[in-house]
Amino acid sequence: MFTIEINNQQSAVAIDADRLRRAAQTILEEEGLAEAVVNIAIVNDATIHDLNRRFLDHPEPTDVLSFLLDDQNGLEGDVIASAETALRSAEQFGWSADDELLLYVIHGLLHLVGYDDLDAASQAEMRGRERYFLAAFGLQPRYDQPVLSHVGEICP
Repeated sequence: MFTIEINNQQSAVAIDADRLRRAAQTILEEEGLAEAVVNIAIVNDATIHDLNRRFLDHPEPTDVLSFLLDDQNGLEGDVIASAETALRSAEQFGWSADDELLLYVIHGLLHLVGYDDLDAASQAEMRGRERYFLAAFGLQPRYDQPVLSHVGEICP
């Protein structure tokens, strides 16, 4: 049984809570979990910056954070994603902020279920899982494509 809570704490981007919940449910099921409690918070840059500084001692904002709270009695964890970062990145990558947020939530959930991206091999594995779960929504990640600058030129 899964409990998946969505907490929208920002107003920059309209979110599709059902879509985020479906993504979480799919990942938890496909990764073989029987029980999980996951809280997904969509926040602004100031909030994620504060959390990143306070809990990870990183002095900058980020796109997504995940915190594994318990994995002894089923999985319990939090995923926090920045809607403002998603909005900026979505424009850069040429897809919707909603799609970018979905990528962040998938990435954060993959961390919760045990994937990491600290070296090239683990990053490649995580990217593969991101592609797999995005495909369930008819999407492919845009980080594999050239980025358009604001003046329409392709950036390296």
